[in-house]
Amino acid sequence: MLMKKKIAVLRANALGDFIFALPALRALKETYPDNEIVYLGKKMHQALLTDRPGPVDRVVVVPPYPGVGEAEHYEPDHALVESFFEQMQQEQFDIAIQMHGGGGFSNPFLQKLGARLNVGLQAPDAPPLDINIPYVVYYSEILRFLEVVSYLGANTRHIAPAITVMDKDLQEARAAMPGQYTGRIAVIHPGATDPHRHWPAIHFAKVADYLVNEGYTVYINGVAEESYLADAILQNMQQRKGAYSLCGKLGICGLTGLLSMAAIVVSNDSGPLHLAYALRVPAVGIYWVGNMITGTPMTSALARPLISWTSQCPLCGLETKKLKTTITSCKHNTSFVADITVDDVIHSVQDLLCNMHELKAVI
Repeated sequence: MLMKKKIAVLRANALGDFIFALPALRALKETYPDNEIVYLGKKMHQALLTDRPGPVDRVVVVPPYPGVGEAEHYEPDHALVESFFEQMQQEQFDIAIQMHGGGGFSNPFLQKLGARLNVGLQAPDAPPLDINIPYVVYYSEILRFLEVVSYLGANTRHIAPAITVMDKDLQEARAAMPGQYTGRIAVIHPGATDPHRHWPAIHFAKVADYLVNEGYTVYINGVAEESYLADAILQNMQQRKGAYSLCGKLGICGLTGLLSMAAIVVSNDSGPLHLAYALRVPAVGIYWVGNMITGTPMTSALARPLISWTSQCPLCGLETKKLKTTITSCKHNTSFVADITVDDVIHSVQDLLCNMHELKAVI
């Protein structure tokens, strides 16, 4: 058995990206329980993982760096970056694992950590590491990271991500909820990093109305910059007294607490959707087909993914740039998932809640 003392894992990107890496992190910890797993991520990861049970022992925050947590043309603070790499080299990592994309920027970054062995993903144009696993764009993120750690002998039977809820999560969530809450909670998340993944707010409003009529208190989640999406939902609702915007009011721990209390989540393909799955909360996800391939959930009991097969821009008819064809790419930021209907979503909500009721009855 390969025995190592300290393993660094580089994945300094968004919430959903971290959730996808959880099974691989768990495999490392289960296979090498005496090793320290050090996650190289963002401040958000540090806030989420500090003192939380799980496979990560420690989080080191990566400074803003081009192509690793920031845009490719970002101008870094060179003194800060140099100091970071000096500190990482002093850590004397036995293994450094690159789980941050195809490696064009992240592989040179990983090599500067000074680990004895560098392992990770490699796209055709990326520099090699000591052990390289081909990076294929349209492939399950969860399975690709499990494949990476398998080259180190790590494995697990738990392929679905899992997060433990803590008291601090619930306290932060409850403090942000307007009024004195009693009853059932539904959470709607209308945002996503890519505008192509935004289901129309007017559709979310109709789903929110349905949930309020069914006796749920609806909380609309998002960062402060997504308040306009929540406002559009509320403005188009008939039952506004049963819905509230929490945009900009929750940190990552508060979001974890809110989702853990929900009976149902309806969301675009985004970090909060994948966090809901990791919390074992029933969720209806709205996916563009390419993202369904990379972000498909690992459970059918909790998930009802709805897929838009749109490949051409509804405004100009050109191929989406994500398909990387030779056809001129569309530059519109219009929704590529608007063809999923309100009836599709409501039916999925009903089906999922009915299924959960039956599972609880059996258990």
